[in-house]
Amino acid sequence: MTMYSCGITPYDASHLGHAAVFLSFDLLSRALMQEGYKVKWVRNITDVDDSILGKARSLGVHYLDLAASEIARFDRDVTALGLLAPQVEPRATSAISDILLMIQRIIDAGYGYQSGGAVYFDQSKYADFGEISHLDRKEMLAIASERGGNVEDPNKKDPLDFVLWQPSLEDEPFWDSRFGPGRPGWHIECSALAMRELGVDKIDIHGGGYDLLFPHHECEAAQSKVVTGHDFVDVWMHVGMVYLGGEKMSKSLGNLVFIGDLLADYDAGIVRASLMENHYRSHWEWNEEMLKHATERINLWRSVTSAKVDNGVSIEVCTALANDLDAPSALAIIDDAARANFDVTRAAALLGIVL
Repeated sequence: MTMYSCGITPYDASHLGHAAVFLSFDLLSRALMQEGYKVKWVRNITDVDDSILGKARSLGVHYLDLAASEIARFDRDVTALGLLAPQVEPRATSAISDILLMIQRIIDAGYGYQSGGAVYFDQSKYADFGEISHLDRKEMLAIASERGGNVEDPNKKDPLDFVLWQPSLEDEPFWDSRFGPGRPGWHIECSALAMRELGVDKIDIHGGGYDLLFPHHECEAAQSKVVTGHDFVDVWMHVGMVYLGGEKMSKSLGNLVFIGDLLADYDAGIVRASLMENHYRSHWEWNEEMLKHATERINLWRSVTSAKVDNGVSIEVCTALANDLDAPSALAIIDDAARANFDVTRAAALLGIVL
């Protein structure tokens, strides 16, 4: 089973919104392996883009030094949370030659054009643009303007065209290319990395947070299809947003709960259980009561004194996970077994919770 999930841009600490995404793919990987699949999972690191370059500039540090420190912090957090590691975690900067080759193939296919020192994807020529997100043009323009789409770029033929290669600013890293010195756009890295690392031009499962549906995954699907001649992904998986105070948890708003802070005060199993109370596709609001409830739940599971093990519980948990990763039902199944005084250690382990 080939799987690609979008990873971090390492310019700040990871928060609960990120944790919900990473935990969902951790759970998916566990469920697939439990069903007998051999999973090859790639999760990228976007170590060059506007966000990390801007943060490095404001701190007065080299962007790769910033990336190194934040990747180390991320690794500590996800290890403490008990997340499975992907088989490969490549950086965008490792794929410049692959990216440039793919850009040339897009141009050769008639979907790319050069303007103002940059290379753009001409989405007006791509009839299926919008097939992933199911948004109309007005909705696309509104979201693109919020998420770095630079819809007012005068070098574009159309506001929804997206950048494949861009000239670097004076203090930004650059790579030489036939299109001029510059750096890659955001979307192109994932297509290039997925094909390189997985060794295929069609992926079984691909996804990330719901906020990546558009423009990131829409653009990724389009540029990949014009190169390969077929759909790039069989199943798209998008994880719902986590809210705090009525707003989506995000670095730009500052309404964040950091993974590291929670793990300093709570057991990893408690944090995992609190995140799994909501189905991965749902949008939900974080509150401290979730930790209280999860603490009571894990204490219940650990309170079982009987040596009785009901293998049927583990089967029921696997069945729940096979039903679109229904973790809330899996948690309830284990609750019922623990109340009946069955040892639920094995069932909890299927959710990555160590008792």
